Amino acid sequence: MTENYLPNTKWLKEFRKNLLDWYAKNSRQLAWRGTRDPYQIWVSEIMLQQTTAAAVDGYFRRFIERFPNVQVLANDDVTEVLRYWEGLGYYRRATLLHRAAQVIVSEHNGLFPNTLDTVLALPGIGRYTAGAILSIAQDQRLPILEANTIRLHARLLAYPDDPAKSEGNKLLWQMAEIVLPEKKSQTTDRQIGLFNQALMDLGSLVCLPKEPKCRECPVVKLCQTAQAGLQHAIPKLNKQKNFEERIEAALVVEKNGKYLMVRYPEGVRWSGLWDFPRSVVAFDQPLDGNPNFLKRIKDICGYRLDILEQIASIRHVVTRFNITLYVHYARLNGSLSSAEYETCWVTKKELSKLPLNTTGRKIAKLL
Repeated sequence: MTENYLPNTKWLKEFRKNLLDWYAKNSRQLAWRGTRDPYQIWVSEIMLQQTTAAAVDGYFRRFIERFPNVQVLANDDVTEVLRYWEGLGYYRRATLLHRAAQVIVSEHNGLFPNTLDTVLALPGIGRYTAGAILSIAQDQRLPILEANTIRLHARLLAYPDDPAKSEGNKLLWQMAEIVLPEKKSQTTDRQIGLFNQALMDLGSLVCLPKEPKCRECPVVKLCQTAQAGLQHAIPKLNKQKNFEERIEAALVVEKNGKYLMVRYPEGVRWSGLWDFPRSVVAFDQPLDGNPNFLKRIKDICGYRLDILEQIASIRHVVTRFNITLYVHYARLNGSLSSAEYETCWVTKKELSKLPLNTTGRKIAKLL
């Protein structure tokens, strides 16, 4: 039974004290720390999904300056939201953030909900994000479990199996809840919110994936993994992804000083973003004169194109693909009546205002 891993009352009391004492001296200074505004906490937590705090800091500051509250965010166009998200990746987060802001304005009078069920009902918010927002903003006694705290709790309990599987996930959520300080009265000391942030900081700064800093850990004597010397075996990691090599080509088409751009529709990679027309290229087929590639490009943008000289090649990773992107100039050779993607023609100056994916922006800079 996984419940046998859970600690006793004495352990919990010592753990809580040691962690909060450590956090008082070692907390990270982040742009979203120190606020109880649920809107700002929400934005930061969405940005932090699958992204490091260091990478998020500048984006968060610019985003809040441009969209200072939920009403401004909801009332602006999603294209503008994506432009300020550009470079953070996982762009679906931005579209769901915008959609949730519209729900908050239309269904909650512009006030961020304050109950777990209503927050969970918002687009793009799961159990961890809801718990983080409500615990940090309102000191509600709600657990959190994300990458850093999964690793931390698995090591504290010396849980030997895969924490991502159902049994392990259930155990770590139980652990995340019982370690929280008992809330005996309604206070404003923010103990629950601070405690959850302390857990994340301990995981991020000390309980590192490969080289944990056990000598600096305030709870090392309570950590079963450290006591057993199993830091490099726990948590048990999933098998590494096998990345698939892939070739794509993007075409730069210019007419009268303007460039052809396409917008990714809902349900595909980079939904809502603009890009130069691109498609996958088969390994065993040349790009120039490739009927499959040219037909796909024609379907996407509605134009027949002739491929000209190559101007760049870009290596990048998307989900499980290692992609080599070849960038070529191309010229118009006729048009059709319809296209699968929305299209537009823009000047170089106008390119800077469109939300592009990372490689699209690199191509734009080449021009």
